Amino acid sequence: MEKKSAVKLSLLVLLVCGAAAAVSALRPDPEPVFDRATRAKTINELVAKLNDHYVFPAKAEQLAASLRQRQLEGKYDGVDNGYRLARQLTADLHGVAKDLHMKVGYHPMMALPDDAGPAPASRAQWEQRTNFFERLMQRRAAAREVKNVGRLGDNVGYVKITSFPDAYLMSEKYAETMNELADTAGLIMDLRGNRGGDPLAVVLLISYFVDGRTRLNDIWERDTGQTVQHFTEEKLDGRRYGGKKPVVILVDSGTGSAGEDFAYTMQALKRATVIGEPTWGGAHPTEMYPLGGHFYASIPNQRSISPVTGGNWEGTGVKPDVATARDRTLAVAKDLMRRRLRESAPLVAAIHH
Repeated sequence: MEKKSAVKLSLLVLLVCGAAAAVSALRPDPEPVFDRATRAKTINELVAKLNDHYVFPAKAEQLAASLRQRQLEGKYDGVDNGYRLARQLTADLHGVAKDLHMKVGYHPMMALPDDAGPAPASRAQWEQRTNFFERLMQRRAAAREVKNVGRLGDNVGYVKITSFPDAYLMSEKYAETMNELADTAGLIMDLRGNRGGDPLAVVLLISYFVDGRTRLNDIWERDTGQTVQHFTEEKLDGRRYGGKKPVVILVDSGTGSAGEDFAYTMQALKRATVIGEPTWGGAHPTEMYPLGGHFYASIPNQRSISPVTGGNWEGTGVKPDVATARDRTLAVAKDLMRRRLRESAPLVAAIHH
């Protein structure tokens, strides 16, 4: 099960992250005609998709009623531009439900076909759908989301992760990265500005930081009514970092979605100390739905539930263990890590030493 999140709200970002299904589903379209019928069809489709898929059914009814009321009042009648309509519909949705993952989008030169299916559910399915060269390009694009792998001195590892592309694209890159960092005494993971991505990529990466099978976030899905429990992977392609060496995670207000998932889950497991600013605050995995023509909607259809906290980071963001300004975060983390390694004290305790 692979669902889209903040990193996939933009078709351009989909291309960067190598989301094979969504990219292959895009097709060139004639120059769009924008009129009353187009507006009505877009709104009707949006209302239907919200009622069928939004993670909170009662809130979906409120959203639909609000859109219908605004439509009756003629609020959209003067909107003759696709971008403007998409922005207005998004703003109106956020006025009722402050769900940061919810968005209406528009692209004048491409369209998401009505029969666009979900992303591949496994690496095997992805390989069946793509040829060798497509797989190579997608892996290379995804691998670029892991940057600056190396050491900061005092045998402290450092890695910058800018998003979480689909897990089937990242298994080799995560293995390569963790093999390079496995011998460090402590690790700083920089997730500042991380745009999010695939929850299963989060599961895969966290698996390197535990010593045994560990239950992570559960995900409840509106479409099926089922709750799926996610556990760490028992078999990994790279070397485990293990569950004992200190890990610090850097975050800021630009850390979103799956980036927040990683930080929140590691923090809840007491496996890492989180340093920086409160994060974006979007915890509901999404799916992209076509609205006809050049419009699409990103609609949250799942809910993350931590078995440790019983909740998630929706609307609040991940609250750092150590609050710092963004430009001071790395310096504070390096100082804290050095003291931790020197004193063999718990990371948070070392702050107050």
